[in-house]
Amino acid sequence: MGSDYDKDKIGPPPPGERGGGSQAPQRPRIGRQLLLWLLVMGAVLVGVSMFKRLGGPPGGGMTVKDFYSHMDSGKVAALRIRGTHVTVTLKGAEGPTGKKQIVLPEEEIARKLEKWSHSVPSVDYKESDTTMALVLWNILPLLLLVVLMLYFFNRHMRSVGAREGWMPFVGNSTEKARKEKPDVRFDDVAGVQEAKEEVQEIVEFLRNPEKFQVVGGRIPRGILLVGAPGTGKTLLAQAIAGEADVPFYSLCGSDFVELFVGVGAARVRDLFRKARENQPSIIFLDEIDAVGRKRGTGLGGGHDEREQTLNAILSEMDGFTRDTGIIVLAATNRPDVLDPALLRPGRFDREIMVDMPDVRGREAILKVHARGVKMAGSVILKDIARGTPGFTGADLEALINEAAIRAAMQGQQKVSMANLEEARDKVRFGRQKKHSRVMSAEDKKLTAYHEAGHALIAKLHEDVEPLHKVTIIPRGVAMGMTMVLPEKDKYGLRKRECFGQIIMMMAGRVAEEMFCGDISSGAEDDIEKATELARSMITRWGMSKELGPISYAESERHVFLGNEITRGKLHSERMAEKIDEEVRLLLMECYQMSRQMCEENADGLRRIAEVLLELETLSGDEVARILAGDGVDELRVEREAAEKMAAAEQAREEEKEKEPVPESDEGAAPEEYPRPLGSPA
Repeated sequence: MGSDYDKDKIGPPPPGERGGGSQAPQRPRIGRQLLLWLLVMGAVLVGVSMFKRLGGPPGGGMTVKDFYSHMDSGKVAALRIRGTHVTVTLKGAEGPTGKKQIVLPEEEIARKLEKWSHSVPSVDYKESDTTMALVLWNILPLLLLVVLMLYFFNRHMRSVGAREGWMPFVGNSTEKARKEKPDVRFDDVAGVQEAKEEVQEIVEFLRNPEKFQVVGGRIPRGILLVGAPGTGKTLLAQAIAGEADVPFYSLCGSDFVELFVGVGAARVRDLFRKARENQPSIIFLDEIDAVGRKRGTGLGGGHDEREQTLNAILSEMDGFTRDTGIIVLAATNRPDVLDPALLRPGRFDREIMVDMPDVRGREAILKVHARGVKMAGSVILKDIARGTPGFTGADLEALINEAAIRAAMQGQQKVSMANLEEARDKVRFGRQKKHSRVMSAEDKKLTAYHEAGHALIAKLHEDVEPLHKVTIIPRGVAMGMTMVLPEKDKYGLRKRECFGQIIMMMAGRVAEEMFCGDISSGAEDDIEKATELARSMITRWGMSKELGPISYAESERHVFLGNEITRGKLHSERMAEKIDEEVRLLLMECYQMSRQMCEENADGLRRIAEVLLELETLSGDEVARILAGDGVDELRVEREAAEKMAAAEQAREEEKEKEPVPESDEGAAPEEYPRPLGSPA
């Protein structure tokens, strides 16, 4: 769910509009200082390394074997011994290149020093350096690094302020949670009428808190918005702030978690401090399950960054007084994993369900998103809403956008009904792949009969949703697809409907066996979904006569590793065997029923497949006409007539757009284009 408001306007006000018109102080650029610090540290390390190399004796190294070989042959002119480091000067070699270095044990040097003094003309010996000198020499680079780091750290603290301390290096809520006043209103939020009605009192409290204080009532301190992804939880929170005209502080749950322990808790305190300074205000915590999960459910220790952040949120919400004009909104799609302390009265007092939109809600959402899109006169958004069950607000927004893009790519001035239907199929089933995935003739035939089996059952079985379209054009990851669309929203499945779905899924494999003489891996997804549905019927919904109305399914609420390890089995091994057998019997029963229907209508199945090989895509009405006796020629004639009518309609609309617009009585020209469907009057 969403709206066409200008998202670029949502953000911090420009300089000069904060705090009485004075320009806010600019924060120093941490990235530039960090880069400079890294460059200096690199230069220091390179310098120390070069100093060590240049400060030592010149020349290259020498092996122990070569050293004793030169000593025995009398080629050594001089030895310079400093501790365990020996510099060897060879006879006849002048300059630094004639000097070689070797490291020998002190015991060996002490034992052979007297012998070397007699055999080598010049021996310069000095005992090893003191321990303190060696330590200083080795830790000097580290000391330089620490000193430089403290220097830049203190310099940065003076420029930012002692209050923020080291927090600017890892970021705080000042940068992430900006003070906003969203332009979104309740008119921009559609499809969640019950949720909007429930938050009206929040808006009224923020506008007129004295009205509640006189009676002695306390407004809920926290509101938890729960719903599937894309249903409009964030948009609803922005609309609440926009209607109440109060500051809106928004942070995602993951923004509290950083590398350093304690950063999240500090950000929570900073966020609530700023909200108190600007009350009445709204704090919005998106994806709160990132930091609000149940404590003590993992295998590790309980004192971690996430739990410290959660404790800070709990303590800050406890600090609200009766007169505090701060409302905390939070959004999640996993309320089952939240800590119980978050949901108790006094914190998140109320839980509002932002549910999937029904057919009327989907139509309202489509109208909201169609405000800024030019729609053709033949567009009926109600029909699109009926054909999009299960779509969220985000899906519907993507549908309108995809249709507009498709119309523009085809050179159209307005979005047509065909654009919207293709966009719906693309959002639900994926993009067509006519060119990138070319099938051989044999694969194409196999796919045609496979999809014809699905289409036949979908058209003939009374407990299967109406057939929308069948195609052998690859779409998404599928080589072909049979699409069914329900006529109305459904909130449950009956047993006969489950049987109908499994029978339709099995029809693809049955058609391959009957007409192709072989089977393929194309039925993998059908078999997997059929097995999953059958297992749910047996273990979750109690649809087995043998096992009865008992739940044997494993709980899906245990999402933590510690709970999963300590959880016991919900049924015995003997019962698991019975469940497997019941699932197998149910699937085989549906398979036999599917085969019986395909054999009884084998001629119709064959004709559907033959037409599919010619036209590649068939609508539900065209499949019905094929079963009634029509062939490829009749369908082609009808398609050409429909295309001509659509082209003529588009040409008439384009001509109408080119006609001069008469001036109104007031002298002001009316709108250049007719108001699109769904626009407010």
